[in-house]
Amino acid sequence: MSKILSFAAALVAVLLAVPASAQNYPNRTVKLIVPFGAGGPADVYARVLAQHLSEETKQSFVVENRPGAGAIIGTDAVAKSTPDGYTLLVMSNTHTTNESLLPNKPFQLMRDFVPVAPINYSDLLIVVHPSVPAKTVKEFVDLAKKDPGKLNYASSGPGTPYHMAGELFKAMSGTDIVHVPHKASGDMRNSVLSGNVQMMFDAITVMSALAKDGKVRALATSGAQRNPLTPDMPTVGETVKGYESTIWLGIMAPKGTPKEVVTFLNTTINKTINSPAVKEAWLKQGAVPLVMTPEQFDAYLRKDIEKWANVVKVSGAKAQ
Repeated sequence: MSKILSFAAALVAVLLAVPASAQNYPNRTVKLIVPFGAGGPADVYARVLAQHLSEETKQSFVVENRPGAGAIIGTDAVAKSTPDGYTLLVMSNTHTTNESLLPNKPFQLMRDFVPVAPINYSDLLIVVHPSVPAKTVKEFVDLAKKDPGKLNYASSGPGTPYHMAGELFKAMSGTDIVHVPHKASGDMRNSVLSGNVQMMFDAITVMSALAKDGKVRALATSGAQRNPLTPDMPTVGETVKGYESTIWLGIMAPKGTPKEVVTFLNTTINKTINSPAVKEAWLKQGAVPLVMTPEQFDAYLRKDIEKWANVVKVSGAKAQ
């Protein structure tokens, strides 16, 4: 009987030990690795999220930018980190696109990471430098068809939403526009603002203010419907039928991260992004919060990987 009681006590201790790890999490600084440059949507919203998570948990959540190679450098660093919940990846549809665009990268998204929670999504703006003699999407398409290969579009690197939005636009509009990849979104914007590159797709959350100031000319938004921030601006789809491309953000953790930690992070992130103050502030910027369970986010990611695999195949997009 004593052996049975001892075994039972040991079993209870083991079972209680797992939730205890979640109860103690976090007890030190958590790093949010952003594999993109400073100033872009991933960086901006990661910092907002980090601030709220720090306040909620009474522990520091800090953002660390590690851009380069189409998000490969920072993402690989997270994949190789200890799976304890203290190093997290801020990711976007760049990552779901890279699954087909960059098949030889050192990690696989759904093999080496676990979904934690999405953050938000937003429309893109198609903008041109003011020197470009086109004020509508139709005029821009006509200009591109008149001189194939003469116009360029900027992106923050292969596989990024800006790159794929451009490739989808080319394929659906029948135009030949040269892709000019950059290391980070700030570099991409500088190229268009200076006139070195004629066009780009960029997040409405970042670009709308520059468009209002006249530093670029906005032609259209990229969503299925007109954006509430710019109700008088048409969508690309009103000219290029069926066109739709957005940017979304999320959080993943290295494979092996305790399920209880993932659940805690998911619950806390959802509480943050679904709070009235955050929702109101983000909606004014054109960003819509996404609230899902880890399982729902897993299904969302797999569907997005399939979607962009088809776009890569149809468009012939290359990791250049």
